[in-house]
Amino acid sequence: MLDGVAQLGSEMVALEAIDGRALADAVFAWRDQPPFDAAVMDGYALAANGTSCELTIVGESAAGAAFTRALAQGEAVRISTGAPLPNGADAVVAQEDTSVRENRVIVPRVAKGQYVRARGRDFRTGARLLNVGHRLEAPYIAVLAGAGFAQAAVTLRPRVRILCNGDELVEPGADLRGDQIFDSASYAVAALARAWGADARRFSPVGDKSDAISAAVAKALADCDALVVIGGASVGPHDHVRPAMLKRGANMRVEGISVRPGRPTWFAMLPEGLPVLGLPGNPASALVCARLFLAPIIETMLMGNAFQSTLMRRAPLAQAMQKNGAREAYVRAMREQPDSPLTPILDEDSSMMSVLARSNLLVRRNPNAAPAHIGDAVEFLTWSM
Repeated sequence: MLDGVAQLGSEMVALEAIDGRALADAVFAWRDQPPFDAAVMDGYALAANGTSCELTIVGESAAGAAFTRALAQGEAVRISTGAPLPNGADAVVAQEDTSVRENRVIVPRVAKGQYVRARGRDFRTGARLLNVGHRLEAPYIAVLAGAGFAQAAVTLRPRVRILCNGDELVEPGADLRGDQIFDSASYAVAALARAWGADARRFSPVGDKSDAISAAVAKALADCDALVVIGGASVGPHDHVRPAMLKRGANMRVEGISVRPGRPTWFAMLPEGLPVLGLPGNPASALVCARLFLAPIIETMLMGNAFQSTLMRRAPLAQAMQKNGAREAYVRAMREQPDSPLTPILDEDSSMMSVLARSNLLVRRNPNAAPAHIGDAVEFLTWSM
């Protein structure tokens, strides 16, 4: 599926709007941080002395209002936390360790560097601060801002457009007949795609009519980097999605998968280089297969690879599992704490949204896997990447 899927271009985005975006270029420091030796305590800045002594207070250095001349021998300046040390000072004595009389201060013996945050202690000019692909969460944004960057180059958000297909589907809140159900899968897949970094947009359900499906596909592809079609993934008489793709010249690369849930999942590449992922109509199957296949597509468009989205982790089971069948399986499971065992949710009906809501990960089971016992380590994927 990933053959031919490439990283998208980039754009400059201001810090206020950059959270969650992926860095397109590495970031290097253009100045030292901090850019000066700074006090880490309120007190007095002075030259380190070998014994207790009395010094003349000749001014003050405050944060944003530095003392500008060099200290002479026998002088000190009052200093605030975060303020620059003046030239000639190399130590700070805490205010509570001193005794002050008018413009004189008695200080104890002070070692060089005491209560001083050295220039460049955080990072030096030219240091690599962030790598390509970093997802910009709060700590990384703090680094950018602290290093003086008002904006940064980030990868374009993949425009993922989501169609759901079926005469039985209506929008939540709308009137429905007794033989219809509310569309839930497209909302959930769109939410996952946004969480993975995409610009995801869903369209209202399309009925099982060839012309309507072709028109909806054309509308979605007009503003799209990847198309997801939910439903119409089987080969029944009412499934018109794949024929619509073939009419557009699609290269059907994957006709189905040996995975439970999600066997009818398919994948095609359109002549203009747009990937099309077909997901099963059952909500749980659609979400599981979106995690398995859409997440790597999005990550490749963002990062140029699918490392995080395909990374399997391991943890012990809190509950035994029966042997697996002939298809690779992804079992919904719950983990209460980051270091706790995994509890499989054994009600695996692929239409059960309530079961899906109780899960926060997927346990991978190999084809024909033997029974797994309490404490056995198993592979799993989280919903996030």
